[in-house]
Amino acid sequence: MAVRPLRLVDGLVLGIESSCDETSVALLDGMNVRANVVSSQADLHLKWGGVVPEAAARKHAEAFLPTLQTALEQAGAELTDVDAIAVTHRPGLVGALSVGVSAAKSLSFSLGKPMIGVDHLEGHIVSPALVADLEYPHVCLLVSGGHTELIEVRAPGEYQRLGGTIDDAAGEAFDKSARALGLGYPGGPAIQNAAARGNSAKYKLPRGLSGDTFNFSFSGLKTAMLYLVRDEGAALNVADASASFEETITSVLAERTERACLSVGARMATLVGGVAANARLRQKLNDIADRRGTRFVAPPLSLCTDNAVMIALAGSRRLANGEHNSFDLDVLPNSDLLREE
Repeated sequence: MAVRPLRLVDGLVLGIESSCDETSVALLDGMNVRANVVSSQADLHLKWGGVVPEAAARKHAEAFLPTLQTALEQAGAELTDVDAIAVTHRPGLVGALSVGVSAAKSLSFSLGKPMIGVDHLEGHIVSPALVADLEYPHVCLLVSGGHTELIEVRAPGEYQRLGGTIDDAAGEAFDKSARALGLGYPGGPAIQNAAARGNSAKYKLPRGLSGDTFNFSFSGLKTAMLYLVRDEGAALNVADASASFEETITSVLAERTERACLSVGARMATLVGGVAANARLRQKLNDIADRRGTRFVAPPLSLCTDNAVMIALAGSRRLANGEHNSFDLDVLPNSDLLREE
């Protein structure tokens, strides 16, 4: 395995992230995070139990300029100090993405600085490089509200999808199970907090796909939680149900990741995405690495959920390779980053 540092553009890169329900602006100078500001919409969407696209887009439009100003103040910088702009343009909610891309185009035009569109998934994949030297190839487990992917990262910018969910993403299963349990939104932190007081062996829940596969299926687990709540009624122990759910889903994720590492000969695994903040999943992957004598790396919690630092980092790498976009950069709801052979 080879350790290869990312080659980054010289200068200050302004990152913009607005793919879902968090408006974020960051300023990155090489690997030095000068600013990372996130304006979350979690409280807004709490009353609906999930993200409402139209409301998210309006909130991004309201939050962008104050978030940008706060980031500049945090970095001790002026707009004229910015050397390049990186913005999420796919995948995500089209209305939300449009706010960020429109802002990036305006800044690129007014400052006369290059702009690069970044795939949100690549932002997550490269984020561990901010805290550790990465070895190649390595296996990345990307788990969030919209994605659950196992990726072989062969080299910087070279990705191969090994498998992923065939139905619900892990984060979606967390959110819907938390709603069924009456724990609120977002579901990941709510279930983790409740699970800390529970018995993970109390309820037996389905693990989805079995056998020699790199794919996942969480629709059965989500449905089983709905039936458990219905059938147990007032007798349901919410803490035990949360712990049983968390143990089931994190066990499947960790075991598949270990299998993927063995398959491609990777001696390093990374964990990224919003669900990467789950302490039980981190512990399981760390235990596997200790047992096998390999490495496990995850970004700090502040860089697991959507943030503009990872977008600036991915954009800086692409800019250093001579890539940039013109003002016809479009927003797209889906990613084309990962392909299966």
